[in-house]
Amino acid sequence: MSIFEKIKINTEFRNHFWFWIVFFLINFLRWGSYFDDYLYSFKSNLIEFALHIPFVYLNLLLLIPHYIVKFKYYQYTLALFASLAVIYILKTALTYYMISENIWPEAKELYKPFDINHIVAVTIGEIYVLSIASSVFSTMNWLKERDRNTIMKQNQSKMKLKYLKTQIQPHFFFNTLNNLYALSLESSKKVPDVILKLSRLMEYVLYEIKGTQMVDLTKEIDYIQNYIEIEKLRFEHVDVAVNIESNIDDIKIPPLLVITLIENAFKHGGPCNNNLRIKINCKVINKKILQFEILNNFVLSQNTNTKKGIGLSNTKKRLKLIFQNNFTLEKIVKFNYYIIRLQIPVQNED
Repeated sequence: MSIFEKIKINTEFRNHFWFWIVFFLINFLRWGSYFDDYLYSFKSNLIEFALHIPFVYLNLLLLIPHYIVKFKYYQYTLALFASLAVIYILKTALTYYMISENIWPEAKELYKPFDINHIVAVTIGEIYVLSIASSVFSTMNWLKERDRNTIMKQNQSKMKLKYLKTQIQPHFFFNTLNNLYALSLESSKKVPDVILKLSRLMEYVLYEIKGTQMVDLTKEIDYIQNYIEIEKLRFEHVDVAVNIESNIDDIKIPPLLVITLIENAFKHGGPCNNNLRIKINCKVINKKILQFEILNNFVLSQNTNTKKGIGLSNTKKRLKLIFQNNFTLEKIVKFNYYIIRLQIPVQNED
């Protein structure tokens, strides 16, 4: 058994222990004050709680799981009444032999065992305790289950986010290796530069952002610029401008979030385009919103609806998981320019 399991068991035991202690003290002080006889109240409550506690746990741990959960209501009712009968006999006998021959001194008259009024009083008392204890423990279990489900959902979201991130990385490197292969077929002198820059990108992905939820925006910009340099080696006629309009030194961003948008600018603006122009704008709006705007021109004869892919689809899913609905991602076609505008909340360093 792990230390965490031991701590959990000890915590649950303490919760149950203090519940019964508090419940006992309330009854002891209540009836002691009511009859002005604290000694009798203490002794009678000792007997009653010695029966209350096993009865409650018998119901919670055995009867409900075996009968109620399985919709065996008739069997549950029989078992409940049988338990109440045993408790009545034990309570009456213990009271008679250990406290007083008057088995119900609280009443105004003398009652003998198995009198209907006494049976009803004891039964109602047990059901009252059973109801309170079951309600408290059921509420505790519900809260614990709610917390467990919340943790499970959070873990599922983290696993899904991790899966999407790992899916984006191979997608990017696959494209870059294809570019490298095309250059090698041409026996291009650019191949060594591409390999060097690719190694820097891989170092960032494999080491610098491994296991991190947020990275410095400055590092992400460096990563983007390295990527742009690789693409410039592949495209002979390309003009890329990166414009940072705000101070971004203390801003963090989910890693590899924007790169897919820039990939799409090269992918869908480059083919058949002898004068590819790409502009990347980054700015902070009202100290609350971080905005990225990626613009690229394209040949009008190309079908702009082809601007789809794994990377862009995963970006949308990641945005939804990270920011829920607190983001905007706009796609605009204006003349021969394709514009993607992304706005997310500013995440500052602590």
